[in-house]
Amino acid sequence: MKAKPVVPREQANRDVDDAVAYYLNDTTEAVALGFMDALEHAYTHIARHPATGSPRYAHELNLHGLRTWPLTRYPYLVFYVERFDHIDVWRVLHGERDIPAGMQELDGV
Repeated sequence: MKAKPVVPREQANRDVDDAVAYYLNDTTEAVALGFMDALEHAYTHIARHPATGSPRYAHELNLHGLRTWPLTRYPYLVFYVERFDHIDVWRVLHGERDIPAGMQELDGV
C-alpha cells in the first residue's frame, strides 16, 4: 500500500507547537526533539497504515471515521481521519486531557 500524505490542520499544528514549547520550558531540548521524533514516527505509521488507529473516540464523540494513534514514549494521541488522497490530522492532544472538550475546539470539522 502506498503511503498517503499526512496533512495536519492548523489546530493540530498549534497543538504540536504548544507541546514543544512545554517540553522546551519545563524539560530539556532533547525531550522536545524526542517528542518531534515520536510524532514523525506516528505520522509515518498512519500514512502507511491508517486503518490501524483506534476508533474509540469516533464512537464516543459520534465522529465517523475518526481514529487515534498514540505517540511512543509520550502521552499524546494523534486524531485523524483517512481521506481518499491524504490523512487529515485534526488534533494532537495529551492523553490526560479532557478529550471531548478538546475535540470541540476543532477548526472547520
